[in-house]
Amino acid sequence: MQTTPPAEPGSQRRILLAGCGKLGILLGERLVARGATVFALRRTTAVLPGIFTPVAADLSISLPAPLPEVDELVVTLTPSSSASADHPDDYLVKIRNLAAALPVLPRRVVFVSSTRVFEGRTDERPLTEEDAPATVTERGRVVLAGELLARELLDSYIVRPAGIYGPGREMLLRTVVGGTPVDYARRTNRIHQIDLARAIDTMLQVHEPPRLVHAVDQAPTPLGDVVTYIAHLLGRQPPPRTEPGIPSGTVLDGARLLELLGNLQYPTFKAGYAEMIEAQQRQLG
Repeated sequence: MQTTPPAEPGSQRRILLAGCGKLGILLGERLVARGATVFALRRTTAVLPGIFTPVAADLSISLPAPLPEVDELVVTLTPSSSASADHPDDYLVKIRNLAAALPVLPRRVVFVSSTRVFEGRTDERPLTEEDAPATVTERGRVVLAGELLARELLDSYIVRPAGIYGPGREMLLRTVVGGTPVDYARRTNRIHQIDLARAIDTMLQVHEPPRLVHAVDQAPTPLGDVVTYIAHLLGRQPPPRTEPGIPSGTVLDGARLLELLGNLQYPTFKAGYAEMIEAQQRQLG
């Protein structure tokens, strides 16, 4: 496959967002605001902003026509949460079909993966981009296979976000409100969706970005601390604890992301969740 030559200085960038959900829309709006032409690929395009050029396509099957020729590509496809060895997901098929439909290889491809690839690690020390992944579930295996395939077919730069939160991603708020039991001892990492969009945007722009980045904030925190803080802001009792409460999960090092961006708009979960809850309370009057 040919490679798209670098865009001329001052020329309008053409960018394809493959799998344009919440994250893709947030990123695309940033790109359009700076003058880029954004093509947004998804099966149903009615939810897309009018400032995008919609591309209605089902990547689970071979596309009947080539995709638009673009300078850059961001892939935010996600495997099914119900994938299993008996019912495999078509995630890898979608990546292959996407690559096959590109008329030329864009000059830069950013592939959004997940820190799920470390689900089998039990280290207490912070894991860096140099540490080897270890998976134990079918979904984790598929995510890691997707990374490898994206590198092979698209020469992708990889971004691995931890738990994404922000407006529209309010699972922990619902957990606290609903009183759902929580594993207080589980080590967790997260990233605000705005900082994740900034990271991908920067990966597209800089001359020599890192080939792999963990998109995590500066405050890996036991889950119990997070839900207790949210409960305090909401004026509610913290949710009950699950037993036996043995520490699990991983801690991920975010130094490379911080070096890439210079700063995080939401360096810890406290500012992000405080802002979300304040916005909700304003809406309720």
